[in-house]
Amino acid sequence: MAVWALGLNHITAPLDMRGRFAFAVEQLGPVLSELRNKMQDPTEATILSTCNRTEIYCAADKVSLDQTMHWLAQSGGVGVEALQKYTYSLENAQVARHAFRVASGLDSMVLGEPQILGQMKEAVQAARTAGALGTTLNQLFERSFSVAKLVRSSTEIGAHSISMAAAAVRLASQLFENITEQKILFVGAGEMIELCSTHFGAKNPHSITIANRTIERAQRLAHTLGGHAIALAELPERLHEFDIVVSCTASTLPLIGLGAVERAIKLRKHRPMFMVDLAVPRDVEPEVKSLSDVYLYTLDDLSTVVQTGLANRQAAVAQAEVIIDSGVQNFVHWLERRNDVPLIQQLNAQAEQWREAELMRAQKQIAKGEDLEKVLDSFSKGLTQKMLHGAMAELRSADPQAREQAQRSIEQFFLRSSR
Repeated sequence: MAVWALGLNHITAPLDMRGRFAFAVEQLGPVLSELRNKMQDPTEATILSTCNRTEIYCAADKVSLDQTMHWLAQSGGVGVEALQKYTYSLENAQVARHAFRVASGLDSMVLGEPQILGQMKEAVQAARTAGALGTTLNQLFERSFSVAKLVRSSTEIGAHSISMAAAAVRLASQLFENITEQKILFVGAGEMIELCSTHFGAKNPHSITIANRTIERAQRLAHTLGGHAIALAELPERLHEFDIVVSCTASTLPLIGLGAVERAIKLRKHRPMFMVDLAVPRDVEPEVKSLSDVYLYTLDDLSTVVQTGLANRQAAVAQAEVIIDSGVQNFVHWLERRNDVPLIQQLNAQAEQWREAELMRAQKQIAKGEDLEKVLDSFSKGLTQKMLHGAMAELRSADPQAREQAQRSIEQFFLRSSR
């Protein structure tokens, strides 16, 4: 069984390129079916898609990276050659090491961030629900989760890390002297917005408003924050009311356009507006960044902020890599043993045929009234001869090299225990 992965992330690809290959959790089932239908051989598959990465993990009898690359390029409307510049591909042990590092937060924009582990578990559950998760990938990811748990419990990899939400608050505090005087709008009501609203809420802003396509979900989140909820359709007319706008939705198209922000700035009489777009694809049109009174930050813009304190965690990284090395070795050993399963099954089937043949012959002899002791002796000799026939034939081979190899194998399989 072979394992491979193909992906692009915040290191290898810019935000707009990553946005072409972003899949919402609810899309994963149909997308996985489409991917597997493109493969020549029966293939296990899982897709991990977050703000910072899209990765395809596969397992089959043989590696099919070319087919995977062509499918991914087609899904994002990009040529294969163009996509190759932004992707990385891995096989077998490399896949295990990468998956373990991702789960442990070592490959994240925020070193040690815990959110990725939950996202991986969601991706695995989506693959399981879609019937795309087989024994091999299940083992890979279950071991990833175990390694991540061990890394987090036995190292300080997550200590002092700055999340995207905390980084956004830090940048906003540099623009506004006192956030308690600011009105904040959160667009979306998912996990990232919940995290951001909690961080900003701790600063006791003047007001918090949640805008979401589903007003009921916006109301639930707003209630926990002591804020207000509005429908997403109200956004263009009310954008000017807010000093800070944080957006993260699963929309495939920008929700906040250049024209809407220009009108908002004019109504605000050019008072500054701080905007954070945490969505992939973008929620805010990139041209907004050119406006003189708007301070727009994307995920990639926050990367330098979240690296603060990186040097303090290098020792923890070294400890984590040791744990990951051990996990990789164990997975590769399991994978190698799994590759022996077909041969073991064939060997067991052959032995069972021999046993049934000799047993049937013995039963016939007993039915004829032959002496039981002689029947048992004949049974054991017949079974032994069948088991040793192949080895004896190799020993009688005319090829000296074949005889020498047979001798070593016979000593290893049949004679070692008697010494």
